[in-house]
Parts: sequence; C-alpha cells; structure tokens
Amino acid sequence: MTVQTSSPPYLVEIPRGEAHARNPGTGFQPDWFKDISVNLSASERRAATLTTRRSVKKAHQAAWLVKAITCIDLTTLSGDDTAGRVRRLCAKARKPIRDDLVEALGLAGENITTGAVCVYPTMVGHAVKALEGSGIPVASVATGFPAGLTPLPQRLAEIRYAVDQGAAEIDIVITREHVLTQNWQALYDEVRQMREACGDAHMKAILATGDLKTLRNVYRASMVAMQAGSDFIKTSTGKEDVNATLPVSLTMVRALRDYLDLTGERVGFKPAGGLKSAKDAMSWQILMKEELGLPWLQPNLFRIGASSMLGDIERQLEHHVTGRYSASFQHPLA
Repeated sequence: MTVQTSSPPYLVEIPRGEAHARNPGTGFQPDWFKDISVNLSASERRAATLTTRRSVKKAHQAAWLVKAITCIDLTTLSGDDTAGRVRRLCAKARKPIRDDLVEALGLAGENITTGAVCVYPTMVGHAVKALEGSGIPVASVATGFPAGLTPLPQRLAEIRYAVDQGAAEIDIVITREHVLTQNWQALYDEVRQMREACGDAHMKAILATGDLKTLRNVYRASMVAMQAGSDFIKTSTGKEDVNATLPVSLTMVRALRDYLDLTGERVGFKPAGGLKSAKDAMSWQILMKEELGLPWLQPNLFRIGASSMLGDIERQLEHHVTGRYSASFQHPLA
C-alpha cells in the first residue's frame, strides 16, 4: 500500500504485514521476571523524548496516519449498544476514509480497512454478519470485562460463547488481585486456561495497568501473560482511572523485546483507553518503531483500541489534502 500525493518525492510504503504464528507460550518461568527492576524516572524521560526526537510532516505524516487506521480495533463497549449501532460501526470499519479523500491520497485501488471491530460477546453475531466478506476480524471482550471478578468457570464459558458466535480474537482481562498479591503462579494458571478456551481465536490479555500500581508489576504481569500463551498484551480496558500511557507502554514493549530474545516468539501489543487523537496514533507508532522496529507497525502485531481517534485521523487527512480543517462533526464515527 502506498500514499501518493501530487509531489512525486513523497511516496511512502506502508505494508499491511503478514499473518504470524501463534504464541505457544512456555512453562511458568519466574526466573525471567522475579528480580526485574524498572526505573520510573528513566522510563518517564525516555517516553517524553519519543515524540520530540523526530518530526513527521506532510505526505509522510499522511502515510503514518493511514497506517494507523489499518491498526485500529474500532470499538464500541457501551451499555446501550444495539445491533444497529454495531452495523454502523462495521460500515465505518469497511470504509474508514471518505471516497474523495481516498482518491485524493492516491489510494483508490487499495482496500483500506480498520484492523478489527471490537464488541461485547452478545454483539459478536451482528458484527460477524455485517463484516461478512470484508476480511475484517471481529474481536470480543470476555471474562467478565471490565473487572474480571466473576467466577472462573463463567469467564471461560463467556470466551467459548464469543468464539462460537464467530469472534476471531478475544480480549480477556486478568485478575488484578493476583498481581497485587504477587501470586504469579495463579495468574499463569488462569491465563493459560483462558488461552485454551480461546481455541483458534487469538487472545489479547488486558492487564488493566492503571490498577497495577508499579511499572515493575506491569513488566511482571506482561511476562506471565506471554508465558501463558497470550498472542497480544493490552494496556487497559478503558474503564480504569488511568489507561494507556507512554511510560507504561514502554515497559510493556520492553517486556515484548525480552520475551522475543528468550523464546524467539513475537507477541503483539495493543494500547487502549484514552487514545483519541491523530497525535496519539503518531506517538504510539513512534514508540513501536523506535523500540521494536517495523515488524511491530503491522496490524498482525500492533493494534490501537479506539473509536473517536478515527474521526480525528480522517480530519487530519482532509487537512493534508485541502489545506483546511473541517469541523469534527463532519467526520462521524458511523
């Protein structure tokens, strides 16, 4: 896929990536994380410099923003969700950018879609039907989202229900108590059972990092979730007081890098909660590029949990094409 403007020098390649093997996990390996330490002030300094060390402008910025669209898990997780709302969301996932903007960007021949649509289990069937033939996977939250405090048998049954309805990806939530009490074996055993319940569906483990108190806990929980077979690790449910932040995300991607060194397995990353703007999309893509390289800028290894972000990205792309900013209501989510 390319983004092409009227200036020929600005032709930026943005490949979509290929499917990769599932993370099989490992046995429980506490030696990989028990003595880890994370320097909070150093992490904050590193995170603060990520977005100031480089400037991405004009056609290059447009290419990065189109790339971000292909990595968005377009999400609705509201108590008043309806089949109609889900269908409208899926229509936006199929066509996330207006036709005139696609044409102006030189992308008329490309099939630009979001990375997935994420809904509650009871909405999965509606989403699967609405996305039929598009190739866009349906992701479902499960396991008592967002608190994850229902009994384990019920959480496992909820995973199986979502998979039976057609979900190709399952976003599970961990029991935060296991992290706060340092009961790593219990956390491993729980996530491993959830991985087995997912079957062929990819599993994203939501750590709810705002509840974990320390970056050391974030690193340890990330490593245990990967050992238990998580295909992605995800920052937040979006329901905590503090959701995705760059220092927390930096800690998690360093854990991804360490896991790759130890096992040879690539695990994906999904920031979610509080990411709303095109600027946020750029910041997290820069993090992935700086820390993990180009393979982690593809939707098979990087997703952004968001909804309103897409409207702002489309608005920025319109500014790139026309030189003018439109009102935000000109770019509705669905």
